Amino acid sequence: MRFAIKTRPEHTTWQQLRDVWVAADDYEIFESAWHWDHFYPLTGDLAGPNLEAWTTLAALAQATSRIRVGCQVTGMIYRHPAVLANMAATTDIISSGRLELGVGAGWNEIETAAYGIELPPLKQRFDRFDEGVEAMIALLTQKVANFDGRYVQLTDAYCEPKPVQTPHPPITIGGKGPKRTLRAVARWAQQWNVIVPGPEDWKPLKQILVEHCDELGRDVGEITCSVNVRMEPDQPLDDAVAAAAAYGEAGVDLVVMNLPHNAPPSILDPLAKALAPLA
Repeated sequence: MRFAIKTRPEHTTWQQLRDVWVAADDYEIFESAWHWDHFYPLTGDLAGPNLEAWTTLAALAQATSRIRVGCQVTGMIYRHPAVLANMAATTDIISSGRLELGVGAGWNEIETAAYGIELPPLKQRFDRFDEGVEAMIALLTQKVANFDGRYVQLTDAYCEPKPVQTPHPPITIGGKGPKRTLRAVARWAQQWNVIVPGPEDWKPLKQILVEHCDELGRDVGEITCSVNVRMEPDQPLDDAVAAAAAYGEAGVDLVVMNLPHNAPPSILDPLAKALAPLA
């Protein structure tokens, strides 16, 4: 089993967020660190602070040297795919090739309504997402990219400099929709991330992913399957470790430990020691 951490950029400060990621960089058991892409907090006071995802991600990449960095996951509706591709290439360069490019179709109606960002109906949103992923891959891998979609068009488009990682930073697609999301994972992703109540909810989704991969002629073993385990402040550490172990037994490759909100860096040492027997 492999492990990662995730922090919440809501109701916190840059210094607190940075200190945890810098500390996690010293623990080899944590292969990557993640946060989310939202403009409002998801809990508590919606008018409270929430650090923007990609500017902090680039800064956290500069503040660390080993751990891989990613956003779980970037809402495609928030940024034009060409803009996001350029952001990803630059962040991969800043991190010396440690970016995990997490993307999803987007869903937060509160944010989109407040900012005047269009939130299309679900089918159109996933049509836009599919085109967006294809367009980003073209920009990240081709010297000159052209794409003629219904929603995304590229005409002799450049994305320079290219990312460090080739052919492009690994793509993580988040979600559990059986028809559109998991098919998109089978087509493009190097990692699939999902949040579910437990292993018994994850297993049938994995089987659907296997079926999509079979249809497309892709080896599902090429895709890292990851899940999140949320740690609560008043929860015994053993409970979170047991949940991670159960996912491992079910066949999950990577467990992302969602740290308690504003947990200090000192939480990492006992967590790393408790997870070590499972690694």
